[in-house]
Amino acid sequence: MKSLDDNIGMLKGVGDRKVAVLKSLGINTISDLLYYFPFRYEDLIVKSLDEIIDQEKTVISGVVASDPIVSRFGYKKSRLNVRLLVENESVMVTFFNQPWLKDKFTTGQEVQVYGKWDQIRRSLTGMKVLNLNEDQDVDSVYSVNKNIRQSTLKALIKQGFDEYIELIEESLPDNIIEKYKLVTERELIKGMHFPDSVEETENARRTAKFREFFLFECGMQNIKNIDQAKKSGISLKYDQKIINELISQLPFELTNDQTKVINEILDNMKSSSHMNRLLQGDVGSGKTIVATIALFAAVTGGYQAALMVPTEILAEQHFEKISQMLEPLNVSIDLLVGSLTLKQRKQKIEDLSTGKTNIVIGTHALIQADVNYKNLGFIVIDEQHRFGVGQRRTLRQKGKNPDILAMTATPIPRTLAITTYGDMSLSVIKELPKGRLPVETYWLRSNKLDQLYKFIDKELKTDSQVFVVTPLISESENIDLKNAEEIFDNFQKIYSNKKVAILHGKMTTQEKDTIMNDFKNQQVDILVSTTVIEVGVDIPNASVMVIFDANRFGLSQLHQLRGRVGRGSKQSYCILIADPKNEVAIERMRIMTETNDGFVLAQKDLELRGQGDLLGNQQSGLPNFSVGNPVTDFNVLQTAQQEAQVIFEMDPNLDNPDHKMIKSYLLKKMQIEGNFD
Repeated sequence: MKSLDDNIGMLKGVGDRKVAVLKSLGINTISDLLYYFPFRYEDLIVKSLDEIIDQEKTVISGVVASDPIVSRFGYKKSRLNVRLLVENESVMVTFFNQPWLKDKFTTGQEVQVYGKWDQIRRSLTGMKVLNLNEDQDVDSVYSVNKNIRQSTLKALIKQGFDEYIELIEESLPDNIIEKYKLVTERELIKGMHFPDSVEETENARRTAKFREFFLFECGMQNIKNIDQAKKSGISLKYDQKIINELISQLPFELTNDQTKVINEILDNMKSSSHMNRLLQGDVGSGKTIVATIALFAAVTGGYQAALMVPTEILAEQHFEKISQMLEPLNVSIDLLVGSLTLKQRKQKIEDLSTGKTNIVIGTHALIQADVNYKNLGFIVIDEQHRFGVGQRRTLRQKGKNPDILAMTATPIPRTLAITTYGDMSLSVIKELPKGRLPVETYWLRSNKLDQLYKFIDKELKTDSQVFVVTPLISESENIDLKNAEEIFDNFQKIYSNKKVAILHGKMTTQEKDTIMNDFKNQQVDILVSTTVIEVGVDIPNASVMVIFDANRFGLSQLHQLRGRVGRGSKQSYCILIADPKNEVAIERMRIMTETNDGFVLAQKDLELRGQGDLLGNQQSGLPNFSVGNPVTDFNVLQTAQQEAQVIFEMDPNLDNPDHKMIKSYLLKKMQIEGNFD
């Protein structure tokens, strides 16, 4: 029996060589072939010469005015020239390296040619000759390689469609197709590959985008269901009364967002379902206090808790803050980092394994093979995108399915949250603590540095401290960027009566810690640094952040750096020094001066730089969509997610016959056979 899962070699004319070529494109089955969609379309509607814009790709129609001439130059290089009479005007058409097209032109014959128009020369660089007998307004263009031609791939897709059309079933439920006025699956495949009109293509692409997002979101919902069903979590019986006492003793009032998020986390912890929650909050929004209360709740429930962070500086900072808050409540807190002596490390590991330590804060040291926990029940992973999937899994395996709270200070646009973290519950803190003044941001070009120096001098006179950030450590012959060592020397000369220090990634951990402690204790006035201070560093007395070559950073990174100031009661400032050379870089500088909202900036960064650049594809695990774009098609993505949620709430095992194809897709594509009851 025929099946869409048949090997591509079942098609006529597809031997072993073609099978291998198609496999290199990711095409192994008939289904792969039918859903291998074009990446763009060419407009094949004939235009008048007066309508065509310079360098536009277009179709012209004319009569061959003279015999075509082929001239050869270089190895396997040729030029075919033919003159057409178009609207009583003589137009020269040139084809490069397609000498066989000579036979397509006979004097006096009408032809249609697709190519790029040169308005000044009134000529066309031809790409292909069209078939006059085909009434086609658009032509599909596919991603191919040197081993297969567009025409060959199109012919195979047409053959596959004609032979297997009866086996194509609906993947979308009928009610959704009707609700959103989508086309059927067969109409979708036909319209994507062989459209007769622009309208048919648009309808097919609209449906294809929804289908792609919808099936992806069904996969995310299924993973979430499996996680909750198979990984029954710990039901943490925390002591609400003691938690309330801790909150009442805080020297500040929690914001509404913090209170809401704490309640979401505590409800999750109390539930027997496994918690897998992402807490995202803008810089300075107060995620640490939320994490501290959650860590404390786990301890009151009789479990150990761990907080894993990417750097020792951040680990020590968290340890100091959390210890001040919880040690008076008889909570035993320890710090486990790589720079400990063997004797110190041995004692800390022993205290963890015996249960003497209630909360441990550390770096990757927490997941070493010889580190064991007595009863790890709750884990917080700060700046979670800095850790690989394997590292996070290793920490989870140290306990018996502990609850997980991942945190990030990099605001994630809803686009990425839906596509990347769709299997996690989401908590968001947008509201800044009361009394926190927004950082004022200014952009200066490098020829205005005198203004910068005067401004810094004025701030230093108020006993404020200054961060100065640069992209490079030392001078590079290849890139003309300000570097830390040169700037350090300049600032030492300009502010000779002040203490200036330098910090960069090539220093030892001990050197970094010494400098950061000196800066924190106000023994350093100006700290020249690379981006090692991007995340987590908390110096309330620092009121100025200067960023050299700011156009070299993305918006999210600039925002993180800006977040290192404005953490005290003083008005703080971020000065961007940049000489941007293109519109995108200029736009980044403009946006930074206009808003302090990290979520707005993250969305803009996504639009300007793309999803891969924002988090890094390898770290973020972003899906590759072939038709839809999560940024520009966000409304479609959001609608698809909502519909997927409704289906899984009503029919978690996809037993409804209307959901048969969704279930089949998930079993095949996501390799989760056996996960349905």
